[in-house]
Amino acid sequence: MNKLDLANRVCIVTGGVSGIGLAVSQRVADSGGMLSLWDRDTAALEKMAKELGAKTKVHTAQVDVSSYADVQAATKATAAHFGKIDCLVNSAGIAGDNKLVWEYPVEEWLRVHNVNLHGTFYTCREVTPHLQKNGWGRIVNIASIAGKEGNPTASAYSSSKAAVIGLTKSLGKELAKQNITVNCVTPAAVKTPIFAQVSQQHVDYMLQKIPMGRFGTVEEIAAMVCWLCTEDASFTTGAVFDLSGGRATY
Repeated sequence: MNKLDLANRVCIVTGGVSGIGLAVSQRVADSGGMLSLWDRDTAALEKMAKELGAKTKVHTAQVDVSSYADVQAATKATAAHFGKIDCLVNSAGIAGDNKLVWEYPVEEWLRVHNVNLHGTFYTCREVTPHLQKNGWGRIVNIASIAGKEGNPTASAYSSSKAAVIGLTKSLGKELAKQNITVNCVTPAAVKTPIFAQVSQQHVDYMLQKIPMGRFGTVEEIAAMVCWLCTEDASFTTGAVFDLSGGRATY
């Protein structure tokens, strides 16, 4: 594992106690960064706070990112605890049902977009002023290859992740002259707890689309995400980084 330098950086990781978010949290801790873990799962927050607390300073906040009030409260609590915020990694997300568009439940469509898109907007909206106050910052949003290509029977997930890509590009341009970068990564399928939310047929579809013939790992995603949070990633913003095993064609 290459050494990344996040010394003295305060990093918020949403969905930070499982899947990609947990891998990012672990890599931040290994790189000398301090953590604010945001998640809905209080038991997992307590568990990971103890484990990661052996490596770095850890703050936790019970947050449903689809609640703007939750995001506002957690942002204030994080800033008060550490005195600043340097990095935001938006990893919280849900897959939603696998249904055809004309059969997709409206309530489920709204639930997926409320978490994946609106939650990302809420966190970016609230955290950005703290990065502006620093005169430095990093935002990394977890999108998906589905947001570029569109997966059948996953229209809510695909469209919400496509919107995250658009949001990333817009905010990246808005902050380009303020020493704050905003980028996103677009993984192909990665084995995480989100797999339990989708059908085996859909899992098989995603695998056969990957030229490498395997799923990605959360550690591979975390390596790219955390590099984007470092000083070295200084001239890239509004960009989309593919982690797709060769699936991406553009």
